Amino acid sequence: MRRAILAAPAALLLVAGSAQAQDPQREIAELTERVKTLEGIRAIKNLQRAFGYYVDRGLWQQAADLFTDDGTIEIGADGIYRGRDRIAEYLRRLHGGQEGLIYGQLNEWITLQPAITMGPDGRTATARWRDLGMLGQYKHQASWRDGIYENSYVREDGVWKIDTLHLYVNFVAPYQKGWARLDEGEGVQRSQASLDLPPDIEPRGIPAPFPQRSVPPFSAPHPVTGKKVEVR
Repeated sequence: MRRAILAAPAALLLVAGSAQAQDPQREIAELTERVKTLEGIRAIKNLQRAFGYYVDRGLWQQAADLFTDDGTIEIGADGIYRGRDRIAEYLRRLHGGQEGLIYGQLNEWITLQPAITMGPDGRTATARWRDLGMLGQYKHQASWRDGIYENSYVREDGVWKIDTLHLYVNFVAPYQKGWARLDEGEGVQRSQASLDLPPDIEPRGIPAPFPQRSVPPFSAPHPVTGKKVEVR
């Protein structure tokens, strides 16, 4: 009997803890937040992939329409272009100056390795991606491009949009010659498009391209430690 009486408080605590853990309203709220996060990640993946597909086939305005009203794009050493009209015109000039690709143009922007971090408000996010470019002109030239995206996104009126797109280009190397034979500084050059159409903001700090050790800064904290990833 005495043993049963002593065990009663522990049993009551266990029941109370179990009831608290299974609070329906709390569970519903937690599950709702998890669903919002997962749906946001899925939408951002689709958004970034849409950008790649549109640019692949010369749909400049459709690509620009994925951005916020004052969204920005920055590619390599070309500087920053702000707003949908400027982004569309920059992309157009970067790829031949016409609607759609020119005859024989290959323009594959392959986007891989998404690492997406949702903001605590559920309306903002950042993502780091790997860029692999297969670029060229039929019977003329072909090249590989390697780089890292560090992008930010916002949800406006329930729709996710690109706020900033920053592609840190590591190199653009001729297909036949390859990146192993690049000269110092040869792998990243300012495009003719940015010379003809000056950017709204000049390039920010540009990491040294291959063969130098190049690590674009991380916008998201370390996923396990929660600390800022220091790049030395």
